[in-house]
Amino acid sequence: MPRTNESFRRDQPDIQWLERMYNNRMRVPEHPAYFTRWAAESALVRRTLACDVDVPYGDAPRERLDAFKAPRPGAPLVVFIHGGYWRALDKSFHSFVAGAAHDLGAATVVPNYTLCPQARIGDITLQMVRAVAWAWRHARTLDADPRRISVVGHSAGGQLAAMMLACAWNVFDPALPRDVVKRALGLSGVYDLQPLLHVPSLQEVLRLDAAQVAACSPARIPAPARGQFYALVGGEESGEYLRLNRLIQQAWGRERVPLAQALPGLDHFSIVDALVDPKQRAHRVWRQVIG
Repeated sequence: MPRTNESFRRDQPDIQWLERMYNNRMRVPEHPAYFTRWAAESALVRRTLACDVDVPYGDAPRERLDAFKAPRPGAPLVVFIHGGYWRALDKSFHSFVAGAAHDLGAATVVPNYTLCPQARIGDITLQMVRAVAWAWRHARTLDADPRRISVVGHSAGGQLAAMMLACAWNVFDPALPRDVVKRALGLSGVYDLQPLLHVPSLQEVLRLDAAQVAACSPARIPAPARGQFYALVGGEESGEYLRLNRLIQQAWGRERVPLAQALPGLDHFSIVDALVDPKQRAHRVWRQVIG
């Protein structure tokens, strides 16, 4: 049975244990094969589907997104946010998600963001607010309905997806409705940043502090006033990721988080494959989120 992490309550955290819990690439040695395949499949999707690549949604060099049109007007719109601990990866690895969304009748927006340490997690969160606002404003040009926006995020993207559901959109921009995002789905999300303060390999790049932890941890902010968040995690992931998946439901309640489930046999990377596989539970949940 995995050991429950009490490190966030200790004066002396078990740093080596936390490194093992949060080092997903070490836990899945074959992870480079995922990245290679995702990149190849994504390049094929960009060649096949109608899309606009590297569209600016802000002024920073990485404030760019890829936008994929829906197969027919009035479609739902999916915003997919990639993972990589806010410090790695790129939207170009994840166009394959847009291909699966297209098969479900949806448009897709896949944004990039400035990576740490050039940006901090609060800055990245605001970049995703701007990207989702762009999606709302341009939904109809993608043959999508701006009232049917959902956000999906993997790993660090799961934190960002949760923050998008909790965003005060009409405070950010009075022209936006309060509920720009109706539903969100987190795959292996990091919903509490506090343990990362004690993971040296992450903290040297993320440069977290107590203020960021309080402001950017979904499990530490008030539950959204509306909408639903679905939380999935691979059953083969570390005890910490399993705990975080339960934590967001405990923090926000079952009305806002109706599903927090571990999927047997999946690890931190195969869960993204499961998202786009119609035979998998993750795909069925995604279809429900898209609506």
